[in-house]
Amino acid sequence: MTLLSVNVNKIATLRNARGEDSPNVVQVAMDCERFGADGITVHPRPDERHITRKDVYDLSEVVTTEFNIEGYPNERFLKLVSDVVPAQATLVPDPPGVLTSNAGWNTKKNQGMLTELSQELKLKGIRSSVFVDTNLENIEYAAKCGIDRIELYTGPYANGFKINPEEAIEDYIDAAKLAVELGLGLNAGHDLDLNNLRFFKEKIIGLQEVSIGHALISDALYLGLENTIQMYKKLLNE
Repeated sequence: MTLLSVNVNKIATLRNARGEDSPNVVQVAMDCERFGADGITVHPRPDERHITRKDVYDLSEVVTTEFNIEGYPNERFLKLVSDVVPAQATLVPDPPGVLTSNAGWNTKKNQGMLTELSQELKLKGIRSSVFVDTNLENIEYAAKCGIDRIELYTGPYANGFKINPEEAIEDYIDAAKLAVELGLGLNAGHDLDLNNLRFFKEKIIGLQEVSIGHALISDALYLGLENTIQMYKKLLNE
């Protein structure tokens, strides 16, 4: 069974456009859980252009499924994670002004830092995950860092799927196989949608969780939030 974590960043983006509290991020997250989501993901940015620090604290009071906080592990992010103690902290190598996550960690280069962070998170009872591409060396060093899970960056897969699905998935099959062999848990995220998700799930052994935000919220504009969540869950668990 592969779990679906709904990223609610886009809900916060819509709310912030008016500077008020509609749509309400907390209520939408609770509704996502009620409609069948297995977790809620947020990625607070330093400029708070969508999810704010207050949102994270507010959500921590109501989320009853897995709460996953993504972000670059600077002092501010680590303080937030330490205060909230989510089920999972996903570390991403985003520079401050980036629009969206578009690359994984060089885990060999950052081995010392990631090892220290994984130990800190473990002491707090938080599952650690790092955002990586399909470079096998990066997966090997994620394991050496003591990280619990990797999250495969699926942007290249989503782009390649439109041209040649079999070719697009090849590197991900190898990456997933190595992760399982090394005892790493396996997540995936970025640009997964109703068109490419089933194929990815069918081909990737050991996939434990996907985090989906932009595509799912966009689909919900036409299909409704409850129906959309159920459609994604069906693709994951058929």
